[in-house]
Amino acid sequence: MTIINGRQYEWADISLILGGRDVVGLRGIKYKESQEKELLYGKGNQPLSIQKGNRAYEGEVTLLQSELETLKLLARQQTGRSSVLGLNLNAVVCYGNPLHGDAMITDRLYGIQFTEEEKSMSQSDKNMEITLPFICTDIQYQTI
Repeated sequence: MTIINGRQYEWADISLILGGRDVVGLRGIKYKESQEKELLYGKGNQPLSIQKGNRAYEGEVTLLQSELETLKLLARQQTGRSSVLGLNLNAVVCYGNPLHGDAMITDRLYGIQFTEEEKSMSQSDKNMEITLPFICTDIQYQTI
């Protein structure tokens, strides 16, 4: 395990630049890379090798409602519709604060397209959080 400057990064160390804009209403982010794999069998009952298939990149971002409305304005400018489903964005996720001497870790997500847009609130909610699932064409992880 690598510890940067003797500590783990925390929520306050994360920044998201989505579509060229710093998302201040960010409440959560997760993303992953996966690859299809299956065992290849021949003679006998033991696998001979592991075959690899397509890679996939997906995730979700959780935002405050005001951030969703800002994305909808961007969508209207780009597509003429106020749905985020038509957007094609890039994102940069940064971990660390160089002003505090942290080593910066920067992950880049390319070709993000949201797959769902859902709003909901319940009695006693103080704000609206929206989770937007997405797929993307690539994720480039920075190595330390």
